[in-house]
Amino acid sequence: MRAPLSHIQHHQHRTATISLAFLVLPLVIGLPLAVWLDLRGLSTRMMQGEATEIGVLIDEMRAYYANDVLGRLDGDGHGEEAPMPTAMSIELGKRISARDGAVKIRIFSDFPFRKRAGHPIDAFEQMALEQLRHDATRPVVDVSGTLVERTVRIATPIVMGPACIACHNSHPDSPKQNWRVGDVRGVQEVTVRRPIEASIFSFKSLLVYFAVVAACGLAFIRMQSRQAALIRHMNGELAQANAFLGTVSAKIARYLSPQVYRSIFSGAKDVAITAERKKLTIFFSDIKDFTALTERLQPEDLTALLNEYFTEMSVIALRHGATIDKFVGDAILLFFGDPDTRGVREDAAAAVRMALDMQAALGRLNAEWRKRGLAEPLEVRMGINTGYCHVGNFGSDNRMDYTIIGAEANLAARLQAVAQPGSIIISYETYALVRDIIEAEALAPIAVKGVSRAVVPYVVRGLAETAGAEVIHGQVQGLDLFLDIKALDACSAGETRRLLEKALTALETRAGRERPRAM
Repeated sequence: MRAPLSHIQHHQHRTATISLAFLVLPLVIGLPLAVWLDLRGLSTRMMQGEATEIGVLIDEMRAYYANDVLGRLDGDGHGEEAPMPTAMSIELGKRISARDGAVKIRIFSDFPFRKRAGHPIDAFEQMALEQLRHDATRPVVDVSGTLVERTVRIATPIVMGPACIACHNSHPDSPKQNWRVGDVRGVQEVTVRRPIEASIFSFKSLLVYFAVVAACGLAFIRMQSRQAALIRHMNGELAQANAFLGTVSAKIARYLSPQVYRSIFSGAKDVAITAERKKLTIFFSDIKDFTALTERLQPEDLTALLNEYFTEMSVIALRHGATIDKFVGDAILLFFGDPDTRGVREDAAAAVRMALDMQAALGRLNAEWRKRGLAEPLEVRMGINTGYCHVGNFGSDNRMDYTIIGAEANLAARLQAVAQPGSIIISYETYALVRDIIEAEALAPIAVKGVSRAVVPYVVRGLAETAGAEVIHGQVQGLDLFLDIKALDACSAGETRRLLEKALTALETRAGRERPRAM
């Protein structure tokens, strides 16, 4: 089942709005996010540099203290009263770390002096000891934290120098007394912790720019959403109007021939009072004794019968490409050649074939109506003529009719009037176009009012290729015959032949009995 047009359009506009949002939001959000990530990386690198510089500073201070300060004190005999460089570094680190700041300094070793408290060592510090003893030239770095805060830990080695060797190898509390110059005694760890916002607010102008861009983007999305809602509303109203117009046009189509309806609604023809001269083939039919029929039947039955007759004839006419001009009482006016045409010859051939099909269909209808109680069959006279007519819109600016006028149209009606009930009369102009496909017989010339020349009518016997009538039908007192040759198979053809022969025998027997009485 197909979805309504309004639902399809609503889905399309909703999809377009979502797609636009997905295109704009990455531009609005993506750039600030990219800058945030870059600032995060920049902050991490700055913190690493800061921690490295602090470590180098502590190393320089410890080297200066060990080489210059203690050396001078030892020369004066006061070396035992001064703290060792490592002890000085530990105390300095404790003082710096005790401040509620972003920098922490920690000096630890897995060989602490016996009288000093042990240092708890975590996984990073243990890994730093192992790596630095393997390669003391490369600091060990660890970066951790969240999206809004970063922590950098840099571990550098504490390398034993000549002054340190003399002290540690001779000190009674030293856990190891075979140190050598270049050995890694411990690790100096500098930790820098800093929230990202501490750096990001240095870019105030950029932040203002991002805020303005985000506001503009959100305003644009909101504006697009409102426009999409307005378009959906307008499309909904348009869909309702189209549905109404579709219903109205479908109703109007019942009052127009399909060819005329298509040409008007496709724009091929303008709805204006205009006409053009064309060579058409005109068909006119009329029911014999229709006035007497209206007196015999009730209005409801007559209406049903007439509508059924017109429906069947219209289906046949449209199948052959005829333009239905009008129904006038019991008469039908059709023509071929406008607005669609297959050529004058093909139009004339289609009109004759259509008339033959109509007569055959009328036989089937009469058989059906007789079953319903219609005693007398309907017999239709048909006339066909080919010639030039004016075809187009006739009437007023407020009310017009698409029809034909001209003497040739009147001649088709006159030919119908002189036809025998159940026969088809064509003019010579039509006969000349279709004589190779039909069997026809010329009748005596007739004089027609409004036509200066003598008109030679032709009665159509059937199509040449059929080699005889395929449908035989007739009704007289005591006989109701409808015979469709094409519909008979081998079995039913034999039975039909037997019945007809029996009927002929009965007729001949009756004729033989009546002949002596006539004498």
